[in-house]
Amino acid sequence: MKVAVVVFPGSNCDIDLYEALTSVCQAQAEYVSYQQDNLSGFDAVMLPGGFSYGDYLRCGAIACFSKIMPAIKAFAEAGKPVFGTCNGFQILTEAGLLPGALKRNDSLKFVCKTVGLKVENNQTIFTQLYQQAEQIKLPIAHADGSYYADQATLAELEANHQVVFRYVGENPNGSLHEIAGITNRRGNVLGMMPHPERAVEALLGNTDGLRLFKSLLTGNLKEAIN
Repeated sequence: MKVAVVVFPGSNCDIDLYEALTSVCQAQAEYVSYQQDNLSGFDAVMLPGGFSYGDYLRCGAIACFSKIMPAIKAFAEAGKPVFGTCNGFQILTEAGLLPGALKRNDSLKFVCKTVGLKVENNQTIFTQLYQQAEQIKLPIAHADGSYYADQATLAELEANHQVVFRYVGENPNGSLHEIAGITNRRGNVLGMMPHPERAVEALLGNTDGLRLFKSLLTGNLKEAIN
């Protein structure tokens, strides 16, 4: 599997994703510029954390109009895996690839800590190596990570099992329904605020994020967990 790590102006977690894929998982990965318009030859796409375009207007609001985005949308529409963490999640919601929005943390402060998560759905290509309802810990680092959607959208997310990760122990940003990560209806696009790429080696103090990448790299989705 060959993975594209998209780099926007202001991305600062692209190296983290690249190293998690190549150095830890021994996978093929390449940096792809936001100025490119073609993703042929890639099997998965990842959007990193950071501050694309300085977070002007809203987080991800300018990045979603980058030259690469039509190719990412077509990639997702073809059923191929697209993953976004932190700012990547914000870009995916701004681009309409995931429902809802990420707003300012309820505390109005930047939050950087390790938090508890519950795996709400292990029947996705990103989570198939986790146990259902397993509790893990992953780092967060964001000022605009409070997930918001209207009640109809929230009900749909819950009914369709699109909530993949939920905060447990504490809600660090005020996300509705304690939502930390969701997929699209088809299950091939995942956005989450926590950083699994920062939890892939014991040296980092935690390996709870490693199985997300290994789940994806197995590439079989238990055929397709439908």
